[in-house]
Amino acid sequence: MRQQRQIITIATGKKLYLDLAVNLARSFLLWHKGSDIVFQLVTDLPDLIPGNIKPDISVIGIETGEIGRGFSTKLHLDKLVSDGQTLFIDSDCLVYQNLDFVFRRFSGKAVSVVGNYISKGEWFGDVRQVCRYFGIKHMPKFNGGVYYLEKGDTASAVYQTAREIEKNYDKIGFVRLRNRPNDEVILSVAMELHRQEPVPEDGSIMAEFVNFRSGVKSDLLRGVAELYNSPGHKHYQPGWPLSIAHPAIVHFLGDHNQKLPYLKEAMLLNYLYAGNGSELTARVKTYLGITIPYRIKLSLKNILRPFYHSLFGVRAIKKSERIID
Repeated sequence: MRQQRQIITIATGKKLYLDLAVNLARSFLLWHKGSDIVFQLVTDLPDLIPGNIKPDISVIGIETGEIGRGFSTKLHLDKLVSDGQTLFIDSDCLVYQNLDFVFRRFSGKAVSVVGNYISKGEWFGDVRQVCRYFGIKHMPKFNGGVYYLEKGDTASAVYQTAREIEKNYDKIGFVRLRNRPNDEVILSVAMELHRQEPVPEDGSIMAEFVNFRSGVKSDLLRGVAELYNSPGHKHYQPGWPLSIAHPAIVHFLGDHNQKLPYLKEAMLLNYLYAGNGSELTARVKTYLGITIPYRIKLSLKNILRPFYHSLFGVRAIKKSERIID
């Protein structure tokens, strides 16, 4: 008998996170019609969830600040997960295919991620120094867009250790991300201390734009996601072992959810979920309303930027809405 399976995501504090989570939910539902996998949305903004998606997901309401703020919310997943297998997906991701194989790959692991081991270098701090501090030989390096948990004593112990590590984040020598402790390095150490191993990175489960900076091909409705790290490209990452990924989940981290192809895919999902026409109609509306205006705006900015700088200088960087004071 198969274990209970669920996806969980968190959207707290600001509407922008809830909007991202709704897009994630819609992309998941597109590929899981008739599936027994439950999509769970943890939020302190339940009244803002669109009515046309509420019947298809499970909403877990919490109080503002109940599970911390910023990245710290992900250090409380053990308190939120149900029995069986739980796959946490960050709200700024989209799902491009059925996730049955992901649950199979992770099955039997109490806590896991997609990544590889490191023992030196810089990753939100000096890795060698961190390993020495905790008496470990290495630590898993990964992107925190995906976490896997199987509820039980081991998962609880990992996350309790993570919350203790967070209290000494600065003392340990970790570097902050957007003025907050970074969940990735915290959970990396906690996993290693409790002998929890990552699933090796091969580009099939999740990919993002830190390591794949050479381009992206995206057609969510067709299940097409290709991210490139091409030798010879000006943004090639020689330290990253993969040149191409075909992930089931794409993590549109940073400002990538404010540009193409994310904007296109999110609008397509919105049109289709509203039920106002065929897929072709949705594609035409999205192309005319999102893709063309975005490309024109980007072209004009690139053309006019030197002229603007010559007259007014370099504009101050706008503070990200994601930064928490």
